[in-house]
Amino acid sequence: MKKDLSCCCPSLISSRETIRFYLLFVLIALYMLAGAALFSSLERQAELKAHQLWETRLGDFSHEHNISCEKLKSLLRHYEEARTAGIRTKPGRALWDIPGAFYFVGTVVSTIGFGMTAPSTVTGKVLLVFYGLLGCSATILFFNLFLERVITLLSLLVSWCRRRTRRSGPEGPAREDNKNDRKPSVYQVTLVLFVVVLLVACGAASLYSAMEGWTYTESLYFCFVAFSTVGFGDFVSGQREHHEHTWAYQVANCLMMLFGVCCTYSLFNTISVIIKQWLNWLIRTMMPLCIDSWYRQFSVQSLV
Repeated sequence: MKKDLSCCCPSLISSRETIRFYLLFVLIALYMLAGAALFSSLERQAELKAHQLWETRLGDFSHEHNISCEKLKSLLRHYEEARTAGIRTKPGRALWDIPGAFYFVGTVVSTIGFGMTAPSTVTGKVLLVFYGLLGCSATILFFNLFLERVITLLSLLVSWCRRRTRRSGPEGPAREDNKNDRKPSVYQVTLVLFVVVLLVACGAASLYSAMEGWTYTESLYFCFVAFSTVGFGDFVSGQREHHEHTWAYQVANCLMMLFGVCCTYSLFNTISVIIKQWLNWLIRTMMPLCIDSWYRQFSVQSLV
């Protein structure tokens, strides 16, 4: 009877890919709702206090200098437009010289997109669409090839360690290596990448803390935001005026960010494989229960 039921409902029972897709969608939606509730409870009060403080300062400044609030807000709107062109209250390095433009295209092809620099001309905006399409695709390919090299290196290391263990152990019948034995598990690759990302982030945070004047916690936060390609733009490295003359720091900054993005992207890939395995286990666990439930319901309807 269960076989007949599975034949009658192939789209519900046999399509595990479809079930996994919808299950992952539901879990991501629930994860986002939980995150929204968490960050709203943490940040909402600070936002309201910042608004109140801003309105107070705006009113005090308007009263002290005898300027209407509307004219002051109009000036601030013009300043917001000027910030897009790279104008800051504190002097900073040039945004569109060759090093600045190279930093910009680096944030484009790596999909970081801090937002502190953006094309202002129509030609530049149109060109960016095609430039980013090709550049992001090539960079993602490079990240995938980087992960393949990491897995190959770990495979050679695992194979070498097992040969050493067999040689140092008691003598026994010679046995050829199985190809599957040479491959590291996804958990081993994830652990290695997690350690590498952690070491790179800690080392980069020390560099940024010294060069940017940030606290170590702020530097670690920047490393995660940059390496994960989230790129909020609240912290951006290498934008101070004196950084224009520190070529060694500019090169180290670009290399550090590229290597960090490579490792973090690879870590995300391996974690996604683990999540997929957990979803498969959850589906295998749920499927017999669902089939039994459908079988009972089908049997009751048949009796009726």
